[in-house]
Amino acid sequence: MYRRDRDNRRRPRRNNTERRPRSALMRPGVQITILLVVALIIFIILQSGGTGNSLPREIGVDEAYGMYQSGTFVLDVRTVEEWNEFHAPNSTLIPLDELPTRISELPRNQEIVVVCRSGNRSQQARDILLGAGFDQVTSMAGGLNEWRTKGYPIVP
Repeated sequence: MYRRDRDNRRRPRRNNTERRPRSALMRPGVQITILLVVALIIFIILQSGGTGNSLPREIGVDEAYGMYQSGTFVLDVRTVEEWNEFHAPNSTLIPLDELPTRISELPRNQEIVVVCRSGNRSQQARDILLGAGFDQVTSMAGGLNEWRTKGYPIVP
């Protein structure tokens, strides 16, 4: 007895008792085990916060103000001239161009909100700190211009 394959060639028919061996991955028990391991890995990643950064990459002014009120370290990366014009009370000034050489002045065991005039330099500073191993850093969108517009405290 013969059968025809895809190329229309004749091949001997297999006997019904003849079976191909199943690969290990085709066994239901192995598939369930793999699924459980993958689910466990995903769970562990989600519980650890994924990237290791416990804060979002960027927050709004209102959220930054709430963190400020609770004592979060606020890093201002504007220039000295901008700082002298106005700044948030109890914030720390380290101009962006000095940040790479002054990183040791920042607390590693505390959340840090990075601020600037409009939100651009604070993103750059946040990325510098993340690259230096800080894992509790975020930048404030809108900057101190929006902070002042909303009526949050400033020191002239």
